[in-house]
Formats: sequence, C-alpha cells, structure tokens
Amino acid sequence: MKTDSQLQQDVSAELDWEPSVHAARIGVEVKDGVVTLAGQVDSYAEKWNAERAAQRVSGVRALATELQVQLTSLSQRTDADIAAAVENLLEWTSTLASGAVRVVVEGGWVTLSGKVDWQFQRQAATDSVRHLMGVTGVSNQIAIQPAASATGVKLVIEAALKRTAVADARHITVLVHGGDVTLTGTVRNWDERETATHAAWGTPGVRNVVDRMTLVY
Repeated sequence: MKTDSQLQQDVSAELDWEPSVHAARIGVEVKDGVVTLAGQVDSYAEKWNAERAAQRVSGVRALATELQVQLTSLSQRTDADIAAAVENLLEWTSTLASGAVRVVVEGGWVTLSGKVDWQFQRQAATDSVRHLMGVTGVSNQIAIQPAASATGVKLVIEAALKRTAVADARHITVLVHGGDVTLTGTVRNWDERETATHAAWGTPGVRNVVDRMTLVY
C-alpha cells in the first residue's frame, strides 16, 4: 500500500503526463489516501481532466477538488452567448430529442434540466457542453423517466455486473428503491467502480445512482 508521500508523487506525475493540464499550477495534497487538488485552471474542461487524471492513479481512495476556473480574457463569453452555443450544440447532439434539455447559464455556469429516457443521453448532454469556451462549470439536473419495476431493475443490474470486468460482482450489493439505485460493497480500483456505476446507469428506469462502494487495494 502506498504512503501519502508516494501517492502525492504519483498524482503529481500523472498530472505532468496529462497534456491537457497545466500541472505547474495545480497543488496536490494527500492525507490518508484522500487527494486534494488546489490551484487555478484556465477552463472547466481542464479542471475535469485534472480530476480524471488524479482518479487514474492507483491508491487514491477519494478526491477533493479546490480548483478554481479563471478564464483568460480571450475565453470569456457573455452568459447569453454561452446559452446560445449550448442550445445549438444540444440540437446537433444525435442522442437527444429536440427540446428535451433546458439550459440556464449564470456567471458561465451551465445548468441543464429536462427529462430523458436513458443515462447515456443525460451524460451526452454534459459531455457536449464541457469543452465550450467560456463555461466555468456544469450542473446536470436532467431527470431520467422511470420505466421499470424495482425488482426488474435489480435483476438487470446484477446480470450486467456479472458480464462486465468487475473482478467479483458478489462483493457489490445492489439496492433499488423506485428508480433510485444504491451500490455498496468493495472494488479494487476506479475502473471497477466506474464499470459498476455504468452498469447501473445503463439499466432502463434508473433515475439516480448512489455510489457507496469502498476502494480496497
């Protein structure tokens, strides 16, 4: 098991290796396996990429982000311009029905709302917006419409876990209440964690996934 010092070095090295991140502007602190990133970045996309880079490092148990998005003068846009760009981009996103997602922008922060049938549609909206110039953050409040019974959802998720790369699906417990799914148990790394949550989100009728799984290295 890595010490906090080793983990700090590995996260810093991963940030240095990630070409979309200005690692020199990001500080890394580690305590009991919990990594904190602090500093300034030029865009929301860079912030997101820094978080993803840190999560790739083996031994990271949790991540806290204190990164501040400070747009350069060339990147600044009015909220009206950002809203228009977001709406135009969503219209060109093939997985989304026209008008399914509503957009509100305040201080560069984009809030998405509305209703879709699947999690991949919900995620596609966020992915489309993340890299737009002038965006300082994204809140995804898009709801997923229920379409299945709790028992059916549980069985489908458990079957999906057995088919995926999760080492031992027996270590993950699936609890379903309506369209809300809670995952508990243990996984060995962030990839297994994402695979498990993806399996849950990929099930029809799931509106919310609560990740209470524990990383065990």
